[in-house]
Amino acid sequence: MNINENLLALAEKAERELVESGVFARIEKTAFDNQMRVMDAFREHQVSESHFCPTTGYGYDDRGRDVLEEMFADVFETEDAIVRHNIISGTQALCIGLFGILRTGDRMLSVTGKPYDTLDEVIGLRGEGMGSLRDFGVKYDEIAMTPDGGIDIPAMEEALRSADDIKMVYIQRSKGYAVRRTLSAKEIGDAAKAAHAIKKDVFVFVDNCYGEFCDEHEPTYYGADLCVGSLIKNAGGGMAETGGYIAGTKKAVELCSYRLTTPGIGKEAGASLGQTKFMYKGLFYAPHTVAQALKTGVFAAKLFEYLGYDIYPKAEEERHDIIQTVTLGTADGLLKFCQGIQSGSPVDSHVLPEAWDMPGYADAVVMAAGAFTSGASIELSADGPMKAPFTAYLQGGLTYESGKIGILLAAQKIIGEN
Repeated sequence: MNINENLLALAEKAERELVESGVFARIEKTAFDNQMRVMDAFREHQVSESHFCPTTGYGYDDRGRDVLEEMFADVFETEDAIVRHNIISGTQALCIGLFGILRTGDRMLSVTGKPYDTLDEVIGLRGEGMGSLRDFGVKYDEIAMTPDGGIDIPAMEEALRSADDIKMVYIQRSKGYAVRRTLSAKEIGDAAKAAHAIKKDVFVFVDNCYGEFCDEHEPTYYGADLCVGSLIKNAGGGMAETGGYIAGTKKAVELCSYRLTTPGIGKEAGASLGQTKFMYKGLFYAPHTVAQALKTGVFAAKLFEYLGYDIYPKAEEERHDIIQTVTLGTADGLLKFCQGIQSGSPVDSHVLPEAWDMPGYADAVVMAAGAFTSGASIELSADGPMKAPFTAYLQGGLTYESGKIGILLAAQKIIGEN
């Protein structure tokens, strides 16, 4: 890789500090606890090769599909789940959940500020007449987060008391394109309990993307009604080639299933087409793979802190998602960072990322994503909007060793050493 010797020495120092401070050990402990729960589900449901057999057509009585959904419910410690390869992205999974639960005249209350950019047109914050929630008469409000990046529970409680039409409290666990801390599963659970104490039948809906298996339990364990995410992020373990999941209470999942297919059919149909085995393997690998991504993130934080850049979170802080930010300060710095990450990827390492106007985003975005599965954020990737302060959002790393190489190449690209 022709990495500068001084940079390698700095990397060794960073890695030594992470080992001695117990940061790596803490990540590995969480991975072990989550792996135990996943293995319990595999044993409890007596998974065998027959569960990997594909179905076609309507997919009635697809035992492999049904058992996998039961296992997701067990792992997320909730009542039910939908896990399907034909959910194309986390955004579509969120859209299914939002349209599955909300009706004309209902109000959606986001308590983590404005959601991620790709939901603007789903909610109706941008674009008219495209079939958004607003087009269907669903109202939307949001509450800013507290100065320390938490949920403003008193403000949420006041909103629930004063507006009878609030059907959903929406929580985005991860930061999106913002520099704020990620919420822990327990924090989300505290907000859910407070919301249910005011309005028992309100749905607490969590965008769980990037957060799965970063904590010992998921938000549904602590009281959220629904967690939604992508299988080409954490929950697919780097093995699922496409898909998404929805896990939560029986009532919430049933409503979402009618949006996924049709009322009256719900989750009773849907051919697996040979994708089931990849999703089973993904669930099996997920705790370990997420730990590799977390270790990659803390290494990047420590190394770029040594290099004088603003990073968030700090390497020693507890993490509740796999995202690490590095603020480069200039458009050229952001571009070089992403180009360095791309050069350290196993696929398309020869490609040079450039900023472009991506569908669903308000600003031009540069993305590095040399992945085996196109767009898989659990594989080493980096992206960011081309606007001040020019922050890179780094995520993933199927293995710590390959992630470390990508980080070193990004650093070398920026500092210009050969």
